[in-house]
Amino acid sequence: MMTHDLFLGMAAGVVFFYLLILFLGIWLIPAIFYLISMQGALEAVSPKNRSLTPGLVWLYLIPLFNLIWQFFIIVNVSASLKREYTERQAQNVGDCGYGLGIAMCIVSVCAIIPILWFFMWVAALILWIIYWAKIVELKNGLLATRP
Repeated sequence: MMTHDLFLGMAAGVVFFYLLILFLGIWLIPAIFYLISMQGALEAVSPKNRSLTPGLVWLYLIPLFNLIWQFFIIVNVSASLKREYTERQAQNVGDCGYGLGIAMCIVSVCAIIPILWFFMWVAALILWIIYWAKIVELKNGLLATRP
C-alpha cells in the first residue's frame, strides 16, 4: 500500500511540474514581454507627461491583483502617450489604444464567468495582441521622432 501512495505522490508531482511549465509558457513568458513593452512605452514618454512610473507595470504579475491593475496600466499608458503626442503636435494618433485596452480588460475580467470563460479568454487574447501591437507602434513612433 505504501508503494502505491508513493507512486501516486510522484505522479502528482510530475503532473504539477508539467502544469507549471505549461503555465510559464502560455501566460508568464508572454506577460513578461508585454510588460517590457508597456514599460518601454512609458520610458519613451518624457517624465513630465508620464501618468505612471514605468517600473510599476510589473505589479501586473501579482495574481488576482492583475485583474484590477491592468486597468491602471491601460489608462496610464494611453494617457501618457496621448500627452506626449499632443506635446509633439502629432496628428491622427486617436486615443492611443485606450478604447481597445479597456475592451481587453473588461473581456478578460468577464472570463471568470464559468459559462463564457473559454470565449472570453479567446477574445481577450486577440484584443491583448492587438493592443500590444498598437502600443509598440506608438512607442516606435515616439522613438523615431525623438526631439
